[in-house]
Amino acid sequence: MSSPSLAIAQVTPFPLDEPHEAGTFATGLSAELVARGHRVLIIAPSGSAGAVRDGRRLARIGGEALLEGAAGAPRVVAVGESVRPLPGRSRATLPLDVTRTLTDLLERTPLDICHVHEPFGPSIASAALRASRTLNVGSFHAPSEPLVATQVARRVVELVFGRLDARTASYATTAAIMRRHFPATYDVLAPAAPAVPRAARPDGAPVRIAFVEREERAALRVLLRALRHVAATTPWELVVLSAVGPSSTPLRAELRDRVRYVTPGDHEEDELFSGADIVVCASGGLEPQPALIARAGAAGAVPLTSRLAIYDEVVGERGLMFEPGDPLTLAAQLTRLIDDSGLRERLGAGSQTRDWSAVADDVEALYAQILARRKTDDTPPALRRKLAGRPLIDVDLHMHTDHSHDCATPVEVLLAAAAEKGLGAIAVTDHNEVSGALEAERKADAFGVKIIVAEEVKTASQGEVIGLFIREKIPRGLTLEETVAEIKRQGGLVYVPHPFDRMHAVPDYEHLLGIIDDIDLIEVFNPRVAIGSFNEEAARFAEKYRIPAGVGSDSHVAQGLGTARVRMRDFDGPQEFLASIRDAELVTSSGTLVYVQALKFLQTTATPARARRAVRDRRVRRAARKP
Repeated sequence: MSSPSLAIAQVTPFPLDEPHEAGTFATGLSAELVARGHRVLIIAPSGSAGAVRDGRRLARIGGEALLEGAAGAPRVVAVGESVRPLPGRSRATLPLDVTRTLTDLLERTPLDICHVHEPFGPSIASAALRASRTLNVGSFHAPSEPLVATQVARRVVELVFGRLDARTASYATTAAIMRRHFPATYDVLAPAAPAVPRAARPDGAPVRIAFVEREERAALRVLLRALRHVAATTPWELVVLSAVGPSSTPLRAELRDRVRYVTPGDHEEDELFSGADIVVCASGGLEPQPALIARAGAAGAVPLTSRLAIYDEVVGERGLMFEPGDPLTLAAQLTRLIDDSGLRERLGAGSQTRDWSAVADDVEALYAQILARRKTDDTPPALRRKLAGRPLIDVDLHMHTDHSHDCATPVEVLLAAAAEKGLGAIAVTDHNEVSGALEAERKADAFGVKIIVAEEVKTASQGEVIGLFIREKIPRGLTLEETVAEIKRQGGLVYVPHPFDRMHAVPDYEHLLGIIDDIDLIEVFNPRVAIGSFNEEAARFAEKYRIPAGVGSDSHVAQGLGTARVRMRDFDGPQEFLASIRDAELVTSSGTLVYVQALKFLQTTATPARARRAVRDRRVRRAARKP
């Protein structure tokens, strides 16, 4: 095995007994990963009530016991019937019991990777992405442009996709479609097309044309119309692999002796391809099946396909094409291939193969890449012992003074409130200004509060970043990377506040991944964040990357100070702080948002400047009288 054993969930929105590129990829990859020593769960819908009952039972078990059962072979967990993401059906919702089963399964099972396939909503794959608490990989195989373009609630879909830590596309065409509608980086990771030995056929056997009725129904009708116009002099036959048999499409009299239907129970796809000379894929573009073409080519059959960009990518110079829905051109191309054995041989000789071992190599490398982003606790044992003897103090890591443009709280008032609320240390994080923190540091001894000099810096377009333990003002308007570099230059710590609060300008997931190595801690609770799920998303991000978590009141009024605090061992300097916060307790409270926001409004916007100055002077005098 080329990498440490991992616990992996492969999630497909299609039943495993329903041929589809997502399910084929998930099952083929899972078998190879298990052979390499990984533990793999395949999570998929099922039409079997018994399988779904078993899936609910397994979800309740969860934990290491479930994973141990996935060591010898991939363990399949059925979680409900399929809700297929198709154009026009994007407003459907998953049944509540399916969502609950997925949540139970993914919360109780310690996974390293959750690999979701075609996570368009609503589907089991998209629900798994919402419920996952680990690193997530999303693979997009062959979604059609209509499916991607008709996703409703696009902003919600973008937020769900934002939980992906890596994205792959089976084809460059797929990557281009996804980037057009959901901009991000998509690594092209081609599926397997294993070599299939050619089946022996007697001399003089008719040229065999194969068609798999997995494409949309109209594709078969186009092919049958084309066959009526084939003018070949060489005998030929059509074999259709169909789950429903000949009743699916009535045949005209002149085709009945040339067309034969077989069912999946009697004929596997690879068996069909190994005995075929030509494989036709005539999709109109709604549900293309490029993997069929690749597998047919690997078996030595010549692909004849409709001119779709994704088919053109797979076929290349190894087959022929026709315009979608054009039976006459299809008939002419069939005539060429049937009568010209030399042409068939030349095209068939250019076939390319790829086995699941090669796919697993690429996937393991991708997993290793995102796992390497996780932080490790490299605190020296001597420092840990040193901190263990220190007293516990409460620390508020996010607050403002009247050095911020949107705050009217004087430094002295802030310090008095911190002492009154039992805070041992505070980080003064004024907007784009360090002067308030430096003033607080000069006056802190009189109040018995330790000061972390800090600044909340507005970047050019990627939200805000807090630099802790800095001394010099960092100008606003730099890029996220430039701001982080300046914090590091000063020996400070990079603290990301309210990272997923969509009510404000925040760095998106892609930008956070770009600086993941430099992030020292993340604010996982901010009482001023109006929607709780944003705080939950921050906690999830910190957990999956093992980044130390912090909290802060983000108070703009003294009354809000300490509503979120970190209980940690006392520290001296950034390195001791970072070591101490790894073992800290986060203490939070809720229900104060409306109150403190109203006070902020009254102390700033609603009060004229002259009155604010008078109020400030009175508050400073009162604060100065307090020890």
